[in-house]
Order: sequence, then C-alpha cells, then structure tokens
Amino acid sequence: MTETDATESAEPDRVPARDAKPDAPRDRVGRAAKILEILDQHYPHVESFLSHETPFQLLVAVMLSAQCTDERVNLVTPALFAAAPDATSMAKLGARKIRPFIKTCGLAGGKARNIAATSRALIKRHGGQVPSDVAVMETLPGVGHKTACVVASQAFGAPVFPVDTHIHRLAGRWQLSRARNVEEVERDLMKVFPKERWNTLHLQLIEFGRSQCTAKQHAPASCPVCSWAMSAARSNAEIRQGLSKPKKPKKKPPSFEKPAKPRRR
Repeated sequence: MTETDATESAEPDRVPARDAKPDAPRDRVGRAAKILEILDQHYPHVESFLSHETPFQLLVAVMLSAQCTDERVNLVTPALFAAAPDATSMAKLGARKIRPFIKTCGLAGGKARNIAATSRALIKRHGGQVPSDVAVMETLPGVGHKTACVVASQAFGAPVFPVDTHIHRLAGRWQLSRARNVEEVERDLMKVFPKERWNTLHLQLIEFGRSQCTAKQHAPASCPVCSWAMSAARSNAEIRQGLSKPKKPKKKPPSFEKPAKPRRR
C-alpha cells in the first residue's frame, strides 16, 4: 500500500489515510493513538515470550528464535541453560556440544556456531556480559539489528522499537508506514507512538498479530483495527492474493409474510 505523490512531501506522521472510514482518524498520529487504546484493552499486561533469567540467556533465546517458534525455543532452552547458564560455560561447551540441545530449532549447525562464537566474543570484549548498546551488540557473531533491539528492549529497557514480521505486516495494513523495509517501519512507528511505550508496545503488536491479525486467512471486516484502519485497496489486494477473507454478504432476514392466495378462475 502506498500514499499518493501529493502526500509524499507531507510529514510522515501526518500522512492521511486512504479510504478512511468516516469515524476513523485520518492521520498516522491519530490512528496510532486509537490503536494503542485497542491494544491496551486486549493486552493490558505483556511480558517476554522467551523464557530467560539473564540478558545472556535472552540473547541466546532470541538467536534461536530465528525461523523458529518461541514455543519450540522455550522447550529446548531449559536443558541448554542448565548445562551452560552463562557465556563462560557456553563457550566451554562449544558448538559441537551445543548443537544436540538445539537440533529441533532448525538451522542448528549455524546457530550453534554463532552462539559459541558470541559467547567467546563476550568473554574477550565485555567480561562475559551482554552490552546494552544496540550497535555494540550488532558486532557479535550472528546478532542482527532485530535481535539486538529485542535484547536491549526486554533486558535493559532501552528506548528501541524491535520490528519483526508481525509488526511489519500490521504497520502496512494499518497505514502507519509504507512498510517497504524494516528500517522504514521502525522509523515510522517510533514517530507516532510514545517513546515510553515502545518496550511493551512491540510485544502487544506481536501478540495481536499472532492471534487476531494473522498473515493468512485474515478477516479484515471483523478485525478490531483493520475494520477501520485498512484501506479498501489493501483489503482487495489481500483477498486476491488469498491472504484475507472477503466480507460476507449480509443475509436477508426471513420473510414472515403469508403467501398470497391463488386467485380463483
């Protein structure tokens, strides 16, 4: 979904929505405020989806979650962390012995090598502790921007806005961003949502995306947000792609009129 050329020069947080419903906020700031209210109603209390006790364990869990469900990660990390709860013990364990613990997570070989290498780097550069700075974390083996932001947000309360596939999808559906890439979504969302809410908001968005605004078989007309925030063009495009369900036509109420008596000839 894209804005018209006429709105391209406007401030991103004031870009009007396309096909906005009569009672829906027309600019991004207004839509963001209404969305925040809805998320607070549905998910007033949220916490990390990954089980951990330390920043290091969270870092490892997030690394394991790439192309893997959080539920699967939470099944394998208890045994892994019992054997190696910190960077020192994880480095001693090594990639070859890490791999059997995480083999069901997918891409186990590469993840095991990155976890072992990151553990060694933490010992060598940071005294075995996870740095709180996103840019510094991104220098660790196998740690990308999203992983670093998740750890910085959930372990250290840093004012960052992690963007995953769910948040990327919702931002585009709800006309909060043109959503051409993760960097654009992150920048646009940080402009329209209060800074003090970023840490919990990204968790609320993920929860909403998983349970109510799914990637496939979505029903925009019954979604608490898409029903008023999604443009008709986006909705129609998703229906054509098989991602969303078309709006069901209203059934005509049953008629209780008595049938007319046949005329006598």
